[in-house]
Amino acid sequence: MTSPAVIFDMDGLLIDSEPFWTKAERMVFSSVGVELSDSLCRETAAMTTREVTEFWYRRFPWQHRSIKDVENDVIDCVDELIRKHGEPMPGAQQIVSYFYSRNFKVGLSTNSPYLLINTVLKKLDIAQYFHGISSSEHVERGKPDPAVYISTLQKLEVHPEHCIAFEDSASGVKAAKAAGIKTIAVPPTHDFDKPDYSLADSKWRSLWEFSERAFYLT
Repeated sequence: MTSPAVIFDMDGLLIDSEPFWTKAERMVFSSVGVELSDSLCRETAAMTTREVTEFWYRRFPWQHRSIKDVENDVIDCVDELIRKHGEPMPGAQQIVSYFYSRNFKVGLSTNSPYLLINTVLKKLDIAQYFHGISSSEHVERGKPDPAVYISTLQKLEVHPEHCIAFEDSASGVKAAKAAGIKTIAVPPTHDFDKPDYSLADSKWRSLWEFSERAFYLT
């Protein structure tokens, strides 16, 4: 019998890190002359770090610093903020432990760089629960492309029909569904009623909504 599996997104789903990305991007990009507001940062929230850096370089090309150096500065800044101030999203640690204790294979698929995965899992003390992790850094395209989910499915050695995904972003929902995975969306409060999440099989206000009757994988 095939073991059931669950795959989690990371930023905004397991850890409350979205404000850190905004803070890091505003600080780092301002150092090369690109002034970003919170609303401008939200325009690129679903992109990979490389995509964000290239996006702003195309709009406001800077000099004297490479795209890679600026990207790395953003990552390093977010890494430091997570280490100092990172907090789990409500119910995150409990739901990961819940699935692990019930012999689910537990995976993670994120657009974040691989470096930050280790930082987050260590900060939340949940690294021991994961059987397979994938970063869009190591696939051809990030979410909403399904590649990062397909990568984790392969690492877990499970078929999508035996898996469920948890996502907080509309692009993440698209990625998981494109990989053939049943998906639960846990949107930010300000996005909860947006139609962008209509692809999800279910929509929760918090990870605290989990219960045994919510899952019907075999």
